[in-house]
Amino acid sequence: MSRPELTAPPQLFYNDSEARKYTSSSRVIEIQDQLTERAVELLNFPRDDIPRLLLDVGCGSGLSGDRLTELGHEWIGIDISASMLEVARDRRVESGLVQFDMGHGCPFRQGIFDGCISISAIQWLCNADNSLHEPRTRLRCFFTNLYSCLKSGARAVLQFYPNSAKQAEMITTAALRVGFSGGLVVDYPNSTRAKKYFLVLTSGPVGTETVAQNTLVREKVCGLKFSSRNNQSSQKDHSAFSGSSGIPNACHSEDKRKKWILKKKLQARMRGKETATDSKYSGRKRKDRL
Repeated sequence: MSRPELTAPPQLFYNDSEARKYTSSSRVIEIQDQLTERAVELLNFPRDDIPRLLLDVGCGSGLSGDRLTELGHEWIGIDISASMLEVARDRRVESGLVQFDMGHGCPFRQGIFDGCISISAIQWLCNADNSLHEPRTRLRCFFTNLYSCLKSGARAVLQFYPNSAKQAEMITTAALRVGFSGGLVVDYPNSTRAKKYFLVLTSGPVGTETVAQNTLVREKVCGLKFSSRNNQSSQKDHSAFSGSSGIPNACHSEDKRKKWILKKKLQARMRGKETATDSKYSGRKRKDRL
């Protein structure tokens, strides 16, 4: 089955029929509830029972917003699909709804939101629907405006479905280049079907954290109850290096050498730097020239 974003632009794909079918699906409702709850968990608000004002990007018919309301928060949603927003109004969604293309930014004044979530939406920015749509330009515009309308120190948690590692890297790099800090959170990383990607971003100045500290990994256990840092994986990676510099010993295998190089490239990308594309030749020792 073809991915929706590869079929048609969202304002055309989610027509009246598709919008109502999507909203009436019990499976979709359950998934939206779970993803929204997980996104709010990653926003990491203090447990003080104070309602926050959140931005829901790609709010659709308000399924994710319903869960935000149940969790005690106020929210404003934006979506490009008029049909989806009409279904939300028919459902009497208790929130502000704005029809807007997120590729043109966020139409709000500076520093008004305590946080932002987005469920299954931002991957649409990576597809050129016409000759005027350039994915990197649209991503830069979106993240620049999102950064502006968030309060300093506020988080944005954007769940999405990348069609490749390169696309996930492009989205993450676009966010970091406008001033966000953070990185990808991968739930159920070892599962093909259950794997979920969350881009967790913080606006404004933050404390120094390593890439490993920003990366949380959900193990396949009991539902949506917790996330844990991938300490075991970090320890395994560290064991492949020796010395204070972290450079592999000559006696280490070529496989470990490649892992070390890929790790350094990933760290550079997370800082917004451009690196060579990974390939089967990455880390391979070159033959001596004659």
